[in-house]
Formats: sequence, C-alpha cells, structure tokens
Amino acid sequence: MKSAVLARIAEAQRRRQPLLVVTRLGDGAQCLVDAERAEGDLSLSSAALAAAQGLLSSGCSMSIPGADGLFARAYVPSPRLLIVGAVHIAQVLAPMADAAGFEVIVIDPRGAFASAQRFPGVQLTDEWPDEALGRLGLDGATALVALSHDPKLDDPALELGLPSQVFYIGALGSRRTHEKRLERLRAAGLESLTGRIHSPIGLDLGGRSPAEIAVAILAEVIQVRHRGERT
Repeated sequence: MKSAVLARIAEAQRRRQPLLVVTRLGDGAQCLVDAERAEGDLSLSSAALAAAQGLLSSGCSMSIPGADGLFARAYVPSPRLLIVGAVHIAQVLAPMADAAGFEVIVIDPRGAFASAQRFPGVQLTDEWPDEALGRLGLDGATALVALSHDPKLDDPALELGLPSQVFYIGALGSRRTHEKRLERLRAAGLESLTGRIHSPIGLDLGGRSPAEIAVAILAEVIQVRHRGERT
C-alpha cells in the first residue's frame, strides 16, 4: 500500500471519518472512497461508487456488489460512547463499555463528580457538554447517553445529539421527567427529532441497581449498533 494511501487512512482515522480502499484485484490499482467522492489511480463507474459508499456505514470489507474484481477494505472509526454525567451508573457503565470495545469519554463540569478517584483509568473532561461535544464531534460510530438528571447538562447534549449522526441517544429519567424534557426540546425546535431518544433508557431487564441499569444501557447500545433502531 502506497505511503500516500496510508497517510490518508491515518488522517481519516484521526478525524473519525469512514474510508474505503478499493483495489482492482487484476492489477492492484487503487482508489480511496469516502462519503463524497473517489480519488486515486482507479476510476469507478457511478454504480460501483454508489455500491462502495453503501459499505461505509456497515464497515464491511468485501467485494463490491455488481463490480467484478473490485475489493473494498473498510477503515471505520472505533465505536465510541459519550457519557454526560459522572454519576453512579456511569461509574459502572464506563469500564463495562470499555471492556466491550468502546472508546469511552465521561463529560461533567462538576469536579467533585468527574474525578480520577471515582473513574480510575477513564477518559474524563470537565467541559460543559456543548463545549465537549462540539470539540469531540458526533459521528455515526458514536453513542450518546445523558445520565446527569440535570437539564443544565443533559439538555445541551441532547440538543446537539438529536440532529447529528450518532447511532444511539439515551436519557435517564422517569416518564414524568422525560415528558418535561420533551417539552423543553420542542421549545428548542427539535420536536421532529425527539423520537430518537431512548427513554426509559436501556433494555427492560427489570434491574434497579446502578450496575443493573448500566448493563441494560450497554445492551441496548450494542443492540442498536448492530441491528439498527427498532419500532
């Protein structure tokens, strides 16, 4: 693989952008395919380009359907879980999600909550959620969970997450709390997107302890990641 191709892959990974390297098996000619275009020594037909771009979200490396002799190698961002609110549930959820292969970042400006003592080995940021999410970016390989139970923290995160490409959005709270949350989001002009929020958050496993709720949340995140949204 050419050094220019390797550099482009590294840059896409740094920016958390999915990328394909398409190779013509007959002679080794290659091109790079992202969501907008293809560039390189290999020219693709419009049909082959559309088929290749269809593989970007799945992250599958495979022969391009309908294009004999073309193989696409996918380089996609690692799954990421952004947790707003350094609460008890987050203390369990963070290491559990890390063990499941997620990059985990806990966001909470309250230093007494987001401390290394409470979250050993976990990536923390004390920025306000809107600042942190603006810096980190919200891509299709990211899940966002709002656990603080404080509208000053959860609402800004949801307002940014709802119109983004994140594959999962969940928010902790009772049905009454969620209804009030929906009222605020409607007032912010996001009514058409509020159906994206999983609340009550997590699969209905019947658990009540922080650890059991964390298991339910992670299970739902994994389910949506691999199976998509369920109606």
